[in-house]
Amino acid sequence: MKQQFSTRTLTSVAVLSAVAFVLAFFEFPVPLSPSFARMDLSDFPALIGAFAFGPIAGILIELVKNLLGLFSSATSGIGELANFLMGASFVTTAGLFYKRHKTKTTALAGGITGSIVMGIAAALANYFILLPLFEQFMPVDQIIAAFGEFLPFIKTKLDIVLFNAFPFNLLKGLVITAFTMLIYKRIRPLLKGKE
Repeated sequence: MKQQFSTRTLTSVAVLSAVAFVLAFFEFPVPLSPSFARMDLSDFPALIGAFAFGPIAGILIELVKNLLGLFSSATSGIGELANFLMGASFVTTAGLFYKRHKTKTTALAGGITGSIVMGIAAALANYFILLPLFEQFMPVDQIIAAFGEFLPFIKTKLDIVLFNAFPFNLLKGLVITAFTMLIYKRIRPLLKGKE
Protein backbone atom coordinates (compact mmCIF):
# COMPACT_ATOMS: atom_id res chain seq x y z
CA MET A 1 0.00 0.00 0.00
CA LYS A 2 2.80 2.39 0.95
CA GLN A 3 4.70 1.54 -2.26
CA GLN A 4 1.57 2.21 -4.32
CA PHE A 5 1.11 5.61 -2.68
CA SER A 6 4.77 6.38 -3.24
CA THR A 7 4.48 5.48 -6.93
CA ARG A 8 1.35 7.64 -7.27
CA THR A 9 3.13 10.53 -5.55
CA LEU A 10 6.18 10.29 -7.83
CA THR A 11 3.95 10.06 -10.90
CA SER A 12 1.94 13.10 -9.80
CA VAL A 13 5.12 15.08 -9.07
CA ALA A 14 6.47 14.17 -12.54
CA VAL A 15 3.23 15.24 -14.25
CA LEU A 16 3.05 18.49 -12.27
CA SER A 17 6.72 19.19 -13.12
CA ALA A 18 5.98 18.73 -16.82
CA VAL A 19 2.95 21.04 -16.61
CA ALA A 20 5.04 23.64 -14.75
CA PHE A 21 7.74 23.45 -17.44
CA VAL A 22 5.17 24.03 -20.20
CA LEU A 23 3.51 26.90 -18.30
CA ALA A 24 6.90 28.63 -18.02
CA PHE A 25 6.73 29.30 -21.78
CA PHE A 26 3.46 31.25 -21.45
CA GLU A 27 4.72 34.57 -20.15
CA PHE A 28 2.93 37.87 -20.05
CA PRO A 29 4.24 41.39 -19.41
CA VAL A 30 4.10 43.00 -16.01
CA PRO A 31 2.77 46.56 -15.79
CA LEU A 32 5.42 49.23 -15.11
CA SER A 33 8.32 46.87 -15.89
CA PRO A 34 10.78 46.44 -18.76
CA SER A 35 10.13 43.73 -21.34
CA PHE A 36 12.53 41.26 -19.71
CA ALA A 37 10.51 41.32 -16.44
CA ARG A 38 7.69 38.93 -17.32
CA MET A 39 5.31 36.80 -15.29
CA ASP A 40 4.24 33.20 -15.78
CA LEU A 41 2.11 30.79 -13.77
CA SER A 42 4.64 27.96 -13.65
CA ASP A 43 4.67 27.98 -9.82
CA PHE A 44 0.99 27.01 -9.86
CA PRO A 45 1.60 23.22 -10.31
CA ALA A 46 4.30 23.38 -7.62
CA LEU A 47 1.84 24.92 -5.16
CA ILE A 48 -0.71 22.24 -6.05
CA GLY A 49 1.98 19.61 -5.38
CA ALA A 50 2.97 21.24 -2.07
CA PHE A 51 -0.64 21.21 -0.89
CA ALA A 52 -1.30 17.63 -2.06
CA PHE A 53 1.97 15.96 -1.01
CA GLY A 54 3.84 18.42 1.22
CA PRO A 55 6.48 21.11 0.75
CA ILE A 56 9.22 18.70 -0.41
CA ALA A 57 7.06 17.76 -3.42
CA GLY A 58 6.63 21.45 -4.24
CA ILE A 59 10.39 22.01 -4.08
CA LEU A 60 11.01 18.97 -6.32
CA ILE A 61 8.55 20.31 -8.91
CA GLU A 62 10.33 23.69 -8.86
CA LEU A 63 13.71 21.95 -9.21
CA VAL A 64 12.71 19.70 -12.12
CA LYS A 65 10.96 22.57 -13.94
CA ASN A 66 14.05 24.76 -13.70
CA LEU A 67 16.51 22.00 -14.58
CA LEU A 68 14.47 21.35 -17.74
CA GLY A 69 14.45 25.10 -18.36
CA LEU A 70 18.26 25.14 -18.50
CA PHE A 71 18.11 23.41 -21.89
CA SER A 72 16.38 26.43 -23.43
CA SER A 73 17.71 29.17 -21.14
CA ALA A 74 18.20 32.61 -22.63
CA THR A 75 19.84 33.86 -19.41
CA SER A 76 22.68 31.35 -18.95
CA GLY A 77 20.78 29.83 -16.02
CA ILE A 78 20.34 33.08 -14.08
CA GLY A 79 16.60 33.18 -14.76
CA GLU A 80 16.24 29.54 -13.74
CA LEU A 81 18.18 30.13 -10.52
CA ALA A 82 15.96 33.11 -9.73
CA ASN A 83 12.81 31.18 -10.52
CA PHE A 84 13.88 28.27 -8.31
CA LEU A 85 14.82 30.47 -5.33
CA MET A 86 11.58 32.43 -5.46
CA GLY A 87 9.34 29.47 -6.26
CA ALA A 88 10.88 27.21 -3.61
CA SER A 89 10.48 29.87 -0.91
CA PHE A 90 6.83 30.32 -1.92
CA VAL A 91 5.76 26.67 -2.06
CA THR A 92 7.75 25.69 1.05
CA THR A 93 6.06 28.35 3.17
CA ALA A 94 2.57 27.70 1.80
CA GLY A 95 3.02 23.91 1.98
CA LEU A 96 4.18 24.04 5.61
CA PHE A 97 1.13 26.12 6.59
CA TYR A 98 -1.27 23.76 4.86
CA LYS A 99 0.44 20.59 6.15
CA ARG A 100 -0.16 21.59 9.78
CA HIS A 101 -3.93 21.98 9.38
CA LYS A 102 -5.56 21.21 6.05
CA THR A 103 -8.36 23.72 5.73
CA LYS A 104 -9.30 26.34 3.18
CA THR A 105 -8.35 29.05 5.67
CA THR A 106 -4.84 27.69 6.26
CA ALA A 107 -4.38 27.17 2.51
CA LEU A 108 -5.24 30.83 1.94
CA ALA A 109 -3.08 31.98 4.88
CA GLY A 110 -0.23 29.83 3.59
CA GLY A 111 -0.55 31.24 0.09
CA ILE A 112 -0.58 34.83 1.33
CA THR A 113 2.32 34.26 3.72
CA GLY A 114 4.20 32.37 1.01
CA SER A 115 3.69 35.32 -1.34
CA ILE A 116 5.20 37.69 1.22
CA VAL A 117 8.13 35.33 1.82
CA MET A 118 8.65 35.03 -1.95
CA GLY A 119 8.72 38.83 -2.21
CA ILE A 120 11.35 39.04 0.54
CA ALA A 121 13.38 36.19 -1.01
CA ALA A 122 13.17 37.97 -4.37
CA ALA A 123 14.41 41.21 -2.84
CA LEU A 124 17.40 39.53 -1.15
CA ALA A 125 18.25 37.29 -4.11
CA ASN A 126 18.00 40.15 -6.61
CA TYR A 127 20.17 42.48 -4.59
CA PHE A 128 22.91 40.04 -3.58
CA ILE A 129 22.89 37.42 -6.37
CA LEU A 130 20.82 38.10 -9.48
CA LEU A 131 21.53 41.77 -10.26
CA PRO A 132 25.30 41.25 -9.76
CA LEU A 133 25.12 38.24 -12.11
CA PHE A 134 23.14 40.21 -14.71
CA GLU A 135 25.79 42.93 -14.51
CA GLN A 136 28.10 40.49 -16.31
CA PHE A 137 25.84 40.88 -19.38
CA MET A 138 24.48 44.42 -19.00
CA PRO A 139 25.97 47.38 -17.11
CA VAL A 140 24.09 48.20 -13.91
CA ASP A 141 23.31 51.70 -15.18
CA GLN A 142 21.48 50.17 -18.16
CA ILE A 143 19.51 47.85 -15.89
CA ILE A 144 18.50 50.76 -13.65
CA ALA A 145 17.62 52.89 -16.71
CA ALA A 146 15.40 50.09 -18.10
CA PHE A 147 13.33 50.08 -14.91
CA GLY A 148 13.52 53.88 -14.62
CA GLU A 149 11.72 54.27 -17.95
CA PHE A 150 8.58 52.90 -16.30
CA LEU A 151 9.11 54.08 -12.73
CA PRO A 152 11.15 57.32 -12.87
CA PHE A 153 11.96 57.22 -9.15
CA ILE A 154 14.06 54.05 -9.63
CA LYS A 155 17.64 55.33 -9.42
CA THR A 156 19.55 52.52 -7.65
CA LYS A 157 19.72 48.72 -7.35
CA LEU A 158 17.94 49.03 -4.00
CA ASP A 159 15.09 50.90 -5.74
CA ILE A 160 14.73 48.02 -8.24
CA VAL A 161 14.47 45.58 -5.35
CA LEU A 162 12.00 47.64 -3.29
CA PHE A 163 9.77 48.93 -6.07
CA ASN A 164 9.88 46.07 -8.57
CA ALA A 165 11.31 42.74 -7.34
CA PHE A 166 9.37 42.65 -4.06
CA PRO A 167 5.94 43.82 -5.33
CA PHE A 168 6.28 41.81 -8.58
CA ASN A 169 6.84 38.54 -6.70
CA LEU A 170 4.23 39.36 -4.07
CA LEU A 171 1.68 39.92 -6.85
CA LYS A 172 2.74 36.73 -8.64
CA GLY A 173 2.29 34.70 -5.45
CA LEU A 174 -1.15 36.17 -4.78
CA VAL A 175 -2.32 35.46 -8.34
CA ILE A 176 -1.11 31.84 -8.13
CA THR A 177 -2.71 31.45 -4.70
CA ALA A 178 -6.03 32.68 -6.10
CA PHE A 179 -5.89 30.15 -8.98
CA THR A 180 -4.99 27.37 -6.58
CA MET A 181 -7.83 28.21 -4.20
CA LEU A 182 -10.28 28.01 -7.11
CA ILE A 183 -9.32 24.56 -8.37
CA TYR A 184 -7.27 22.63 -5.79
CA LYS A 185 -10.18 20.72 -4.24
CA ARG A 186 -11.42 19.70 -7.69
CA ILE A 187 -8.14 18.21 -8.88
CA ARG A 188 -6.88 16.81 -5.56
CA PRO A 189 -8.71 13.46 -6.02
CA LEU A 190 -7.03 13.03 -9.43
CA LEU A 191 -3.62 13.40 -7.80
CA LYS A 192 -4.12 11.45 -4.62
CA GLY A 193 -6.83 8.95 -5.51
CA LYS A 194 -9.30 7.73 -2.93
CA GLU A 195 -8.09 7.91 0.64
